[in-house]
Amino acid sequence: MPNTIKEDIHTVDEKSFPYVFEQNATVKLKTSEGLIRCNVYRPKTTEKVPVLITYGPYGKDIPYKDFFPKSFEEVNPEHHSEHSAWETPDPGFWTKHGYAIVRADERGLGQSPGKLDTMSRGTSEAFFDVVEWAAEQSWSSGKCGLLGISYYAGSQWRVAARKPKGLAAIVPWEGMSDYYRDRCRHGGILSNAFIKFWWDRQVVTNQYGRPGRAARKWGIDTIEGDLGEEELVANRQDQNIDNANNRFRDDEYYASKEYYMGDIEVPLLSVGNWGGILLHLRGNIEGYCQAGSKHKYLRMITGRHDLPFFYKEEVEIQRSFLDAFLKGEDRGGWSTGKAPAVDLVLRKGDVGYNDAKAEKAYKRRTENEWPIARTKYTKYYLNHDLSLNPSDPCNTVPKKVSYKALGNLKNPQLVQFTTAPFEQETEITGYITAHLNISMSPDPTGPVPKDIDLFLTLRHISPAGNEVFYTGTAGDPVPLTKGWLRCSLRKVNKEHPKHREYLPWREYQSTDVLPVIPGEVYGVDVEVWPSNVVLEEGGRLVLEVASGDTQGSGIFEHNDERDRSEAKFRGMNHIHFGPHFLNYVTLPVIPPK
Repeated sequence: MPNTIKEDIHTVDEKSFPYVFEQNATVKLKTSEGLIRCNVYRPKTTEKVPVLITYGPYGKDIPYKDFFPKSFEEVNPEHHSEHSAWETPDPGFWTKHGYAIVRADERGLGQSPGKLDTMSRGTSEAFFDVVEWAAEQSWSSGKCGLLGISYYAGSQWRVAARKPKGLAAIVPWEGMSDYYRDRCRHGGILSNAFIKFWWDRQVVTNQYGRPGRAARKWGIDTIEGDLGEEELVANRQDQNIDNANNRFRDDEYYASKEYYMGDIEVPLLSVGNWGGILLHLRGNIEGYCQAGSKHKYLRMITGRHDLPFFYKEEVEIQRSFLDAFLKGEDRGGWSTGKAPAVDLVLRKGDVGYNDAKAEKAYKRRTENEWPIARTKYTKYYLNHDLSLNPSDPCNTVPKKVSYKALGNLKNPQLVQFTTAPFEQETEITGYITAHLNISMSPDPTGPVPKDIDLFLTLRHISPAGNEVFYTGTAGDPVPLTKGWLRCSLRKVNKEHPKHREYLPWREYQSTDVLPVIPGEVYGVDVEVWPSNVVLEEGGRLVLEVASGDTQGSGIFEHNDERDRSEAKFRGMNHIHFGPHFLNYVTLPVIPPK
């Protein structure tokens, strides 16, 4: 039985906190039926103030200290308050600096009734209505900004492209911009493990009507009452199921989530993390490049996914940017063109991983553009003796290097190609592409394979001979970067305006599927996600080619048995060498200024 929706459960507390706390303010949707409920935290002032908005699934009423206790303990104490919440700006801090915070429960989650359908077109439409509502409130200056991490960043691109009234600036902090390519299907391969972890732990547990939330310290029980399991299932689109059942960008599930990044016109500060090599990194860079904003900036950071957002120096960057466009107080030159377009952190040396203090040793450098104009795209050739070097190999005799298909983290199947020690300090910053000549053959006792999955990893070896690990999303050790490709989806659209020699453009549509026949050799270009490293004299690089996940994949495994079945993939994979088969990785080498 559906709940009877109460029209107004809005409460206002002007005394208990250093700010006014409005709980469950109601936003009646204009773009569709229904309503959204949000919390408002605003300064105790009669002046109209700008508004920072988040709209997402994690529960406006779930305290950060309950959502991820260990993470909260490590957050900068200046951002601890009674109403701190995961991946969102802290009300205690921002209200002190003249901003109101609007934190909305996404439709179908928390206290917002309706169909749970994360990252959907309906999600963006409802977010659009929330932004316009915030701009119209009596306490609002009419200028709104978006600021948040991860989901609360990825949703910003989509709503900004819709141009809601009042939206004046966005700061997507580690936020994917391409649902298919960045998050769900890397090179066409299903990234199922993180989707399951995320959905099962952080989303469906907060569904509107879900029983027992308060008892589990997962926010407040649904005010209108619990719903039965059958109704809960009917009221949601399950990302585990939907991503497994849909394979291509022209499937309605994925097509419905498309938007044109060039429609984004508001001032933009895109903050990407070099260590986010399996989820957000690509999206922050491509979002910056493709947005149509006159005032747009790219800032790269390192560190864990949850903590840098709250670092004192990073918060000052956020404030400086937002003050410029929401308050008209431009102390950083953001609106005048004085601020550099690109601000990079340079990863030099082995400082360890998941150590914020040690990573402060990394220096920063600004640039005028991305990719960097003086980039020298340099080919490093793979050789059958497993070397990797910048000189064109003299492979006069055809040879091949082989490895088993269907490797995984527990049983990796791979080959590694290693450079000689670099003779001088060398910086690599930008887009990376690998060109490989590959084939497959069956096992003696197995089925005839029908496809090949490529998993590429670029690793850094220090002058001392140790692999240098960097801080990954969850604080885990990760290599420089990774890339993927399903061979049946190898078709490149060279006519697309986004296609570049250093960034092959694929549509990943059902009409793009090409046959993969045992014994046939296919030349493929593999997009490897952007990276940065400053190699010291004596350092080396390793290009790893594998048939499944290898070290550094962490919680982002690609191991769905339907997507990577033995019937389709089992066998041997081969890389071919010879006069007609050049294999290389193109690296973006940066000469000194």
